[in-house]
Amino acid sequence: MSEAMVQVRNVQKSYVRGKQTVEVLHGLTLDIPAGDFVALMGPSGSGKTTLLNLIGGLDSPTTGEILVGGERIDRLTGGRLAEWRARNVGFVFQFYNLMPVLTAERNVELPLLLTKLSAAQRRKSVAIALEVVGLSDRARHKPRELSGGQEQRVAIARALVSDPALLICDEPTGDLDRKTADEILGLLQVLNREHGKTIVMVTHDPKAADFANRILHLEKGQLLEQATAAA
Repeated sequence: MSEAMVQVRNVQKSYVRGKQTVEVLHGLTLDIPAGDFVALMGPSGSGKTTLLNLIGGLDSPTTGEILVGGERIDRLTGGRLAEWRARNVGFVFQFYNLMPVLTAERNVELPLLLTKLSAAQRRKSVAIALEVVGLSDRARHKPRELSGGQEQRVAIARALVSDPALLICDEPTGDLDRKTADEILGLLQVLNREHGKTIVMVTHDPKAADFANRILHLEKGQLLEQATAAA
């Protein structure tokens, strides 16, 4: 591992609900080295998804600094932040969010439609992403023709297609059976170890967390002692 990919510095995040201010994160500081695979665990309401959204540029801190790849993303807004996300982060969620009317290859291509790549360049990138996740033979299939595990592989290929350095995964196996979940987690390990992707994953599943290099526990908006996952 090398320099920090993610640096969270004294981050506080609060939301206003009616007349109440709810503080979710309390002065949180965290470093995630480039090439790390981190699992975030903790009870519901502990701030896991909030932290994930802040690191991925889907939300902004109330106070504090967030640097990803050396860039202060907490200072970016609007179109600049959207451009940064498109270039630097791939998102994988519990529910695959695939377009049912599109084939696997068209679903994977969607993020590239926001770029200046030619159609030929897009096709090449899509083919590489589908090959990485082992779905080259399902490129022309629509989501309803795929299993849940295959749909999640398409979603991972979509997250990979722009070759981001950082993958943000929110309960990526929460909708899958154990065997399929382990296959998807094994794929994430390959992306981390062989393709150098930095991965930050929220999970409630201790068996899923064991696939990570490190497990971070959040409780009431604060990090508890860090643990190293099983090899």
